[in-house]
Amino acid sequence: MQKTLLLLAVLSTSFFSIQAQKSEKEILKNLEQKSEDYGNIAQNIWEFAEMGYQEEQSSGLLQKTLQDAGFALKKGVAGIPTAFIAEYGSGSPVIAIMGEFDALPGLSQKAIADKESAGKAAGHACGHHLFGTASTAAAISTKEWLAANKMQGTIRFYGTPAEEGGSGKVYMVREGLFNDVDIALHWHPGDENEANAGAALANKSAKFRFHGVSAHAAASPDKGRSALDGVEAMNMMINMMREHIPQEARIHYVITDGGKAPNVVPDFAEVYYYARHNRRDVVIDIFDRMVKAAEGAALGTGTTMDYEMIGGTHELLPNLTLQKVVYDNLTEVGGMDYTPQEMVFADKIAKSLGQEKADLATAKNVQPYKTEGKAGGSTDVGDVSFTVPTVGFSTATWVPGTSAHSWQAVAAGGTSIGRKGMMVAAKTLTKTAIDLFKDKKLVESAKIEFLEQRGADFKYIPLLGDRAPALDYRN
Repeated sequence: MQKTLLLLAVLSTSFFSIQAQKSEKEILKNLEQKSEDYGNIAQNIWEFAEMGYQEEQSSGLLQKTLQDAGFALKKGVAGIPTAFIAEYGSGSPVIAIMGEFDALPGLSQKAIADKESAGKAAGHACGHHLFGTASTAAAISTKEWLAANKMQGTIRFYGTPAEEGGSGKVYMVREGLFNDVDIALHWHPGDENEANAGAALANKSAKFRFHGVSAHAAASPDKGRSALDGVEAMNMMINMMREHIPQEARIHYVITDGGKAPNVVPDFAEVYYYARHNRRDVVIDIFDRMVKAAEGAALGTGTTMDYEMIGGTHELLPNLTLQKVVYDNLTEVGGMDYTPQEMVFADKIAKSLGQEKADLATAKNVQPYKTEGKAGGSTDVGDVSFTVPTVGFSTATWVPGTSAHSWQAVAAGGTSIGRKGMMVAAKTLTKTAIDLFKDKKLVESAKIEFLEQRGADFKYIPLLGDRAPALDYRN
């Protein structure tokens, strides 16, 4: 009798243990049921529209969401008040999911298909409100799968501020915060669903500041030395230099301070520069030449010059072992269909882009798989990718044909179109994280490829040097 009762107890315990387990399908269904909640979080961050290192409300909302879901928090990491890490579980593998949440200056826009400012200093023209929220949702759903199935491992969310020029992740990498991570996952909003091998340009940026002597521009110009002349002389030399750099390189600048009144010789002027190329050694060389041009401009205009490094990122190191897994998962999740109301919005956006009608093929479908990608911008994910095997993808959160950093991107990102694409990303990240926890051989294969691609003698040197986080770079 006692043996029978003991057997029944064992069977009962086993039964309820099985019942407590959750399949990937159940986890994804639960994630879908929370789409409205996550949509509200993304909308709040879209409305906050906080620029790099100023994302106090955005970061705080994601922190609270993760903490309420049972994650342990580390706040203000790497000397950055809005950077944080949220963690659940223990042991290996350690799977990281990155989330961004900064907006861009000068791109305020209402969630409508006509250009109309929302009256704010910034707007989410790169969709980071969706980025941070989808990554948070994926971290929580992966945690639910780990807990329900009593799996060993650690899911870790990295709240990474100031991707737009502030190089937030670089400081986190420099601090060693990714050193124990096995695999890092990320995604990005876009105008199509694709999971091809990523590429990004290495980047160095700085603010060059010229100091002169003020004077009355009409009564005594001979007594003045124009700091603006220094900026313009530098710009002229840089523009001539473009002919003599690799054609794949990119140089951009804006004059952030050129004086205050035409009748006053400006004693201060500032210009903000980016230099980019798909190899960081070329970027370093171009940047050094830019500094020489600035020094020459100061010498020729009788001014003085100093500069402040603002950002610096590595190019992106792809990992094909992981990329194919992500592609398969994105394909399984699939794209999305537009409602009639969303279609009206999309057609209006398409006309603003010079198109007759919106072509939704890249939103409904997943682009064919490619093992090489063309770099169109820079990201501080590049530094993470040289530290740990890293993989990413993009989903159609904007009307197809929309460029990032445009008012059309801000508008779509504040609608149901953006939130639908966000949930495609959350599901793809969740499926990929679960695959990695289930398959240790996959993790090891990714690590082997990573070491082969990076090189045995690689030594990480941040392109922004040893400067402290540029917390005021948007001021």
